[in-house]
Amino acid sequence: MQVISSLHNLSLPPNVATIGFFDGVHRGHQYLIKQVTQEANAKRLASLVITFSNHPSKVIHDKQIKELTPLKDKLSLLDKEGIDYCVVLSFTDDLSKLSAYDFMLSLLKNKLNVNTLYIGYDNRFGHNREENFHDYVSYGKQIDINVLEAKALLLNNEEVSSSFIRSLLKKGKVELANTFLGYDYSIKGLVVDGNKIGRKLGFPTANIQPLFGEKLIPSDGVYAVVVNLNNKSYKAMLSIGYRPTLKNGKNRTIEVNILDFNSDIYGMELEIVFKKYLREETLFDSLDELIVQLHKDEATVRHYFGKK
Repeated sequence: MQVISSLHNLSLPPNVATIGFFDGVHRGHQYLIKQVTQEANAKRLASLVITFSNHPSKVIHDKQIKELTPLKDKLSLLDKEGIDYCVVLSFTDDLSKLSAYDFMLSLLKNKLNVNTLYIGYDNRFGHNREENFHDYVSYGKQIDINVLEAKALLLNNEEVSSSFIRSLLKKGKVELANTFLGYDYSIKGLVVDGNKIGRKLGFPTANIQPLFGEKLIPSDGVYAVVVNLNNKSYKAMLSIGYRPTLKNGKNRTIEVNILDFNSDIYGMELEIVFKKYLREETLFDSLDELIVQLHKDEATVRHYFGKK
């Protein structure tokens, strides 16, 4: 897949395209892109995905949305889908003010040489998002772009969408989120210095600072996870939250206890892969009660991975 970030002097072959933010490149996106590549192969045209480096909601609604995938990871996932070209645009205020017709004519037709455009079932573009699919079809006929409506993917009677997956992760439902994603959700982070209380409790932890500030962190609680570090994978248990028993205040932390591991990894980068939600964060009456629960959590994690 060729990634294109500048439209200057760009000359693309006629193509079948789709457009969207593609946060997470989940199974719904994969299903849409498969329709694009199949149509491109049938017509002997190139395939093209048009996406954005920043979320449109930041510009249109001045709303910050926590994302499933930073741009680098999104491009890596898109590369697996057999697309020929991926154009990455910055979603600007000027771009948001274009009507759907002007967007299709000035960008899709004149700059990107789009022959056929697949519209996602829930996708809208153009100023104020006022037009619908039938308007896009009408505009396409005027400027010689064949506009097709993509089929939606249903799983468990739910339409697969980035917003739905975000809602699952915010509830700690990582296993279901992974099903909708088509892969296991993960966070990449840097191991930073902590207060080392975990070591005193018999459960040394690595404190994680996410590398991507806009990354969506799942709900508070304890999870069974896999840690990828230095090309090796380790079983681990993860805690997200405010550590109420330790009176951590308003400081939300991400701490991972890697099983059967005793190396100094401060300052190193690792990836945390979410496997299973175990329990919610709890305020215990004493540190002794917390330690008892941590032993139970460890046993649960070992049992979970032992069944795999």
